[in-house]
Amino acid sequence: MSELVEDCPRCHSKSITFDVKSDNLISIHHNWQKYFELFCICRACKKSTTFMALQKNIESTHILQNNTPFQSPEVLNRIFLVKGFVSSKDAASKAPPEYLPDNVEAAFIEGSSCMAIGCYNAGATMFRLCLDLSTRAMLPETDEAGLNNKIRRNLGFRLPWLFDNGRLPEALRDLSSCVKDDGNDGAHEGTLSEADAQDLSEFAFIMLERIYTEPKRIEIAKLRRQERHQ
Repeated sequence: MSELVEDCPRCHSKSITFDVKSDNLISIHHNWQKYFELFCICRACKKSTTFMALQKNIESTHILQNNTPFQSPEVLNRIFLVKGFVSSKDAASKAPPEYLPDNVEAAFIEGSSCMAIGCYNAGATMFRLCLDLSTRAMLPETDEAGLNNKIRRNLGFRLPWLFDNGRLPEALRDLSSCVKDDGNDGAHEGTLSEADAQDLSEFAFIMLERIYTEPKRIEIAKLRRQERHQ
């Protein structure tokens, strides 16, 4: 049985040792970085917490080849970075699309967590950030076809330019109406409804799949095909 040192969210003990009773592999990023849920017992209060732990670096992969975290002889803090713990914010939260850049994925997860606990303005703001980060990278470096600083700065003006210039699928244009030209969609004033936030969530998910997930899946399928025919 392995150990983890963390602050206890149950009794608030600082840097207390937890006994790791079980682990559950959730996902693998970049073909090496493992993401686990660790079921742990606090030695101070004897209560359980499920921590979310992300493998720190590729050098520790050999340790995890023959051992799960539960079986590891190492103190797990040497191998993993604790990203939080499972709580009510994770209830029914929506998983992000696959193969997102780290900053976009983090914003989507935060938005989904906010939605799960009814913080719709906060959730919508994070989904808007996902769209902002992903579409900025789609703009050319030089101004062309009417591109200007207002379009570069403002998501509400940027999206129509991307649609008009064929850089986003036309089929998504109607869904993009949830992003207003005023630049805040009411989020700064705290006036968004649950329906408004759900619209932003749905549009963000579908657009991120188109930009990142589908091209990556096609790339992986092509590589598999090449390997089969070699």
